[in-house]
Amino acid sequence: MKSNLKMAFLLSASLFFQAKAQDNLRLNQLQVIGSHNSYKMAIEPQLFDFLQSKDPSNGMKSLQYEHISITDQLNLGLRNLEIDVYADTKGGQYAHPKGLDLVQSNIPYDPEGKMKQPGFKVFHVLDIDFRSSTLTFQDCLKEIKNWSDAHPGHTPIFITLEPKDGETNRFGTTPEPFTPALFDAVDEEIKKGLGADKLITPDMVRGKYKTLEEAVLKNNWPTLEKAKGRVLFVLDDSKKKKEMYMQDHPSLKDRIVFVNAEPGTPEAAVLFRNDPEDATISDLVKKGYIIRTRADNSTEQARNNDYRHFELAQKSGAQIISTDYYQPSALFESTYKVQFEDGKYEKINPVNGKKK
Repeated sequence: MKSNLKMAFLLSASLFFQAKAQDNLRLNQLQVIGSHNSYKMAIEPQLFDFLQSKDPSNGMKSLQYEHISITDQLNLGLRNLEIDVYADTKGGQYAHPKGLDLVQSNIPYDPEGKMKQPGFKVFHVLDIDFRSSTLTFQDCLKEIKNWSDAHPGHTPIFITLEPKDGETNRFGTTPEPFTPALFDAVDEEIKKGLGADKLITPDMVRGKYKTLEEAVLKNNWPTLEKAKGRVLFVLDDSKKKKEMYMQDHPSLKDRIVFVNAEPGTPEAAVLFRNDPEDATISDLVKKGYIIRTRADNSTEQARNNDYRHFELAQKSGAQIISTDYYQPSALFESTYKVQFEDGKYEKINPVNGKKK
């Protein structure tokens, strides 16, 4: 009996010290798996088949994926989400997707009328890929906050945020263009939806340093102990909208969201390198940046049960690995499933997480 008690004590002590050691790691010393377009539900079969019949290039296959609810993803262990947001200042801009006129569907769309109300909306492609588990950004943030509140001390969640606009599409729908004022509204929506106590912001990381990049290169990311229960947002844009978001906010001062800035610029901290074959990823990780990459793209790897990109992503040390297939597809035959060796979706980074 004494021997068993001693073994139990030693095991408990070992687990305690392992947990404390991990708490002392920095945020950039993690590696997590997350979902791409995390809100996306499948296009209903009738509409998908119709659109595919009109598409000689067979490009519709790239949209043939779906996700379980955001809550279920977080329960599963995913620690990266991707959210697309469309501006809808007056409300009703996207309340009736034109795809609903192309075929008859027996699936109700927005029975509560949320798309008629002003505010940011969440879906993938105008008029054709509009099914979303959270139709509004406000609902999406509420779901994340509710889960976070129910799981205090959770591993930090990385959220890539893609602002969507562009030209009028073939159905005559014109997305509302983003403006500096709308980006101010995005920041306010995040603060309102989650609360400042749940955020990891550029100001927190920059601290006493002159620029955000300097802080990152000097290893000023928060420890996991300080980052527990928090969320980090990064803007998924590398052109006009990124510049608009940074306007009048040097080193992202007073901003909520990090941006995909290039090394050598004051705002550089989180970088997108979506091709895991990019040989520069490991060096960028070693320097201190957080890198997002993808294990799969356009359903190609899943259809071929091809894990090469996922293996490269892990080896590269990219901290955020995005996939559409943390579970095998239910829309076509495949066993492709992205997870780490122990069946989990987070681990200590293989490139910069080891003791020196």
